[in-house]
Amino acid sequence: MKSLKKWSALLLLVIAASAFTTVDKGYKVGDVATDFKLENIDGKMVSMSSFEDAKGFIITFTCNTCPYAVAYEDRIEALNKKYASKGYPVIAIMPNNIDVKPGDNIAAMQKRAREKGFTFPYLIDKDQEIYPQYGATKTPHIYVLEKTKKGNVVKYIGAIDDNYQDASKVKNKYVENAVNALLKGKEIEVKETKAIGCTIKV
Repeated sequence: MKSLKKWSALLLLVIAASAFTTVDKGYKVGDVATDFKLENIDGKMVSMSSFEDAKGFIITFTCNTCPYAVAYEDRIEALNKKYASKGYPVIAIMPNNIDVKPGDNIAAMQKRAREKGFTFPYLIDKDQEIYPQYGATKTPHIYVLEKTKKGNVVKYIGAIDDNYQDASKVKNKYVENAVNALLKGKEIEVKETKAIGCTIKV
């Protein structure tokens, strides 16, 4: 009985410790991101190298079915309209397993893009190979990259801003602040925040 209690206590300790352990996977700020080649909703294959004149990218892992992602759709579109012409286009990637979330299949993505008038590429990570490379865990999860001689360097990771519920009450526009700093050649003040959203479905 004592042995059983000891093992039970040890198991609880391991579980408790794991709850507060950060899994060391994916890109960190300062890492060079590998390019990808994924299918867009128009059937064409898109990669970062497709944007020859880009100064960097706003990579957005998002989907149709998560209420957090839906709440941010207009703000993601606004980011593309504001920054694509300045050299920082949005590239949206849908990372979910469509067997688990059929509402995120390519037909549903096409329909959503038409309804919302997306002006950015909306790619599907069909084999779920790209989001783990980045370390994305949520929809939405944002990575701001800067194109350098070394490659596309990760400069910011996390949330779009600090209020998913109400765009009018946002106090900190993390992505905008990051891109504005890069455009001015300045240091980004907040380089990482916690992404708020739905767990990516595997």
